[in-house]
Amino acid sequence: MNTHSPTIAIRHGITVLTLAALLSRALAAEVADGRVKIDNDQARVLVVTSAPGAKSELHEHKMNRVMIYLDPGKMILTDSAGKVETLNFKAGEALWSPATTRPHVSQNVSDHPVRIVEVELKSKPGDSKEMKPSPVDWVKVDPKRYKVETENDQVRVVRARYGSHEKGLTHDHRFKFLVTFLTEGKMKVTTPDGESRTATKAPGEVTWGAPSKHIEENLNDKPLEVVVVEFKK
Repeated sequence: MNTHSPTIAIRHGITVLTLAALLSRALAAEVADGRVKIDNDQARVLVVTSAPGAKSELHEHKMNRVMIYLDPGKMILTDSAGKVETLNFKAGEALWSPATTRPHVSQNVSDHPVRIVEVELKSKPGDSKEMKPSPVDWVKVDPKRYKVETENDQVRVVRARYGSHEKGLTHDHRFKFLVTFLTEGKMKVTTPDGESRTATKAPGEVTWGAPSKHIEENLNDKPLEVVVVEFKK
């Protein structure tokens, strides 16, 4: 004899279907999150916009980060112990942001929206690879155009500037890297075997790069400026 009530069985079925639908929606929303531009084994990269006066929920950051500010602004960070930190930043500034020790709330106290490229590092301090310096390391071979802004055992952050129609020197990248365009970019990249490709990027766009050797040329009538984060693991 079947002792289960048909009504209970139907309700149970509806509950399971409802839960499945909710989970499906949540996963779809996560996948569709337009803020996440890159997510791989080395980094998760988000481009976020904070409205003027916007205040976050209490949260924490368990990974070290590189923050690239596309707009100037001012943020106030208040942690769970009441400690207040004021952060002023310029457009195009790249700052090192260590993992938080306490949850905090952040508020944009600027009178305008602020766009930020947040680079969350999935490696751990001390995990970096030991590599011999390259004789054509891009920073060493062309210090006129490439300036190191931050370097530690996880990343090297470099600012690159090219004048109008300026062509650089042959150099290599030993590590994978992320490029954030601060200006409009139209760049020609040529490998040692003569193969060329041209990329056109908008300000605020991010791209992922692999170890390579090449020459770069700015095809625009205006200067080109980018921030590059190299991942040492």
